[in-house]
Amino acid sequence: MKKINIGLQLFTLRDETSSDFEGTLRKVAELGYEGVEFAGYGNIPADEMKTLLNELGLKGFSSHVSLQAMRDNLQKEIDYLKTIGAKYMICPYLMPEDRPQTSEGWNRLFSELEEIGNEVRKQGLIFGYHNHDFEFHGQAGDQNAFDGMFAETTPEAVQVEMDVCWVQFAGKNPIEYIHRYAGRLPLLHLKDFSKDEQGQMKTLELGQGSVDIPAVIEASAEAGVEWLIVEQDVCQNPPLESISNSYNWLKENYLNQF
Repeated sequence: MKKINIGLQLFTLRDETSSDFEGTLRKVAELGYEGVEFAGYGNIPADEMKTLLNELGLKGFSSHVSLQAMRDNLQKEIDYLKTIGAKYMICPYLMPEDRPQTSEGWNRLFSELEEIGNEVRKQGLIFGYHNHDFEFHGQAGDQNAFDGMFAETTPEAVQVEMDVCWVQFAGKNPIEYIHRYAGRLPLLHLKDFSKDEQGQMKTLELGQGSVDIPAVIEASAEAGVEWLIVEQDVCQNPPLESISNSYNWLKENYLNQF
């Protein structure tokens, strides 16, 4: 199986990073993760972050940057990522007020993402979009907004960061979607979940839920995914314990195949 890097989305450790960003990164490196995807920088200047990452042997390969932050000062966000040696800038979420209600609204958003992506690409980075479930319920013409987004934008400007947990929660088949976007899918959020009594998502450690993680990993390798990114939105155990359990599950079951 093709080698895929294993990273961590630091949103999982948001409480830990808010109190001790540097110490948390040290613990992530000690667990064996190869890299991190940022969700904020803890007010650490970019040059200091680069030094810390180099010391720890961690790759800061990607960052989730809000749409509003990109609208306010895209150059600032690009400069930080270039300084730390990141490759990807990802739009992680649309706030409710930013979610279009019409096909025309979605098309305007797609044009904006294309424009952002082109500027990011000009400066040597790769721009992408991370899904939740609402994109599969919105309509953009005759298709859902997720598929519409990648039909109306170019691969050069907008790549896919697929969250298989949300794809499955939206009622779609994540394996089919991984194959659908093969070649445009460098990053994949590797998550597991079950549903509670109200039908809401309960994110779990890998191997504990309903996502067919082995099939996801195999499909990801075939699709050219570069990074499998462990994330758990809400942890039932202390978050550092949860990410350790998920990494160890991967190590025991799959890392020897890469």
